[in-house]
Amino acid sequence: MKKAIYPGSFDPVTLGHIDVIERASKLFDHLIIGVLCNSAKTPLFSVEERVKMLREVTKHLPNVEVKSFGGLTVDFARECGANGLVRGLRAVTDFEYELQIAQLNRVIAPEIDTVFLTTNLKYAYLSSSSVKEVAAYGGDISSFVTPCVEEEVHKKLK
Repeated sequence: MKKAIYPGSFDPVTLGHIDVIERASKLFDHLIIGVLCNSAKTPLFSVEERVKMLREVTKHLPNVEVKSFGGLTVDFARECGANGLVRGLRAVTDFEYELQIAQLNRVIAPEIDTVFLTTNLKYAYLSSSSVKEVAAYGGDISSFVTPCVEEEVHKKLK
């Protein structure tokens, strides 16, 4: 079985993330979305809230599972029995950063390969940070996230 991890903070999950998840779910038998507990960041949503939103927006994908984790992504991948990591790329700057991480992960865990999926062009500009910023100023985020995520963002910012 080909099993992969798609790690990230997903604060909040965007349509760009969902695009990568849907495409990766076709490439792997089982895809685990790993919601990172990162103490260095101050997220808008708790890990539990992010997991809940991701479960809601991926419920149509039977081979997708959502879990939270802390620590090294490759350690989480090993715990899950995954042989692949999925990373989304929006621009060249993403590639430079992600390539360094992939090479480091390859040294630590040579049995786990990283697969890069380029984003759909209609989401190339999109990030969780930009969604939060637009929402904080009262802007319309309906083109960036699903309706259930939009509702959660607005609730959190009130």
